[in-house]
Amino acid sequence: MNDTSTSPAVKPAQRKLMRRFVLVDGIAVLFLALVAAVVLAIDALLLLFACVLFAVLLYELSAILCRRFGWNRKLALVVVVLALLLIIGLGGWAMAPQIAEQSTELAQQIPQSLQRLRQMVENQPLLARIAADLPDARQLIGSMQQFVPNAGLFFGGVLGALGNVVIIVFVGIYFALSPRQYKQGIVKLVPQGKRERAVQVMDDIGDTLARWLIGKSLSMLIVGAATAGALTLLGVPLGLILGIIAGLLDFIPYIGPIMAGVPAVLIALSISPDLALYTVLLFLGIQTVEGYVLQPLVEARAVEIPPALTIVMQLVFGTLFGFAGIALATPLTAMLMVLVDKLYVEDILGDRQAE
Repeated sequence: MNDTSTSPAVKPAQRKLMRRFVLVDGIAVLFLALVAAVVLAIDALLLLFACVLFAVLLYELSAILCRRFGWNRKLALVVVVLALLLIIGLGGWAMAPQIAEQSTELAQQIPQSLQRLRQMVENQPLLARIAADLPDARQLIGSMQQFVPNAGLFFGGVLGALGNVVIIVFVGIYFALSPRQYKQGIVKLVPQGKRERAVQVMDDIGDTLARWLIGKSLSMLIVGAATAGALTLLGVPLGLILGIIAGLLDFIPYIGPIMAGVPAVLIALSISPDLALYTVLLFLGIQTVEGYVLQPLVEARAVEIPPALTIVMQLVFGTLFGFAGIALATPLTAMLMVLVDKLYVEDILGDRQAE
């Protein structure tokens, strides 16, 4: 009697408990599947983010032309793309022989400079023990060659890098042609009551990235031109290609200038220690001007990222995603800061003082 009387009450409770277990297990499985999908497709996602960055840059440049001359946005975008192609094409055509020659010479001089540095260190008794633990030039160059093919976003090797550039350019142009279409597709995934706020947050992210990209592009151009001109005046060989490398690597704060300065200092050291010292002082001076003049101007119009946070995020993204993670760490951090500020600080905590 007791079993039959209590069983109807026990079964619904057991069913409710089973449903909860199934729901929790299902959510956990979906979450793990999502994490696994992101990890497996991280290279493609980073490449997609690079395409979005290029699209944001094109859109902002075309928007500037629209505000200045009152043009149609698509016409302004066509003008921007043609102008960039013309500048890159004419610049490449004019400097291609010199760049190719200096690139070949740079690849030959770096191992020789490393070997000379090793010999100079070995002549110093206090540094001889350190030199014994250093790899020789061939091993170091081999390690660098193994690292470079894995430094791409999606495809590896030199051809893969060119493929990444082609994908970023064409996909970025398509994104910039019709950004509303892609934005509406993302907004449809958000509940209807939150769609207006989602549009505001996406607009804030786009504005922040656009201002940061415009400022960073100008900074890269100034750093590259100043480095190439100053190295040439100092008498350091291969000033043009070293300046181009410095300008491109300036996209990566803090770590990029160090990577750009190493080959320049090694080449200068192969000529004389005094020239190497002047080269070190040159890079320190350029980075000081950029850090205290150019970077504050960029952050004043975009988002202020603390230096410690930038370095930490570079280490995190670099550990997780390799060189591509380091290169894209700063814009990713800027985007995450906007998301935290809008969705957590303002919406959840209710702190809207920034507005």
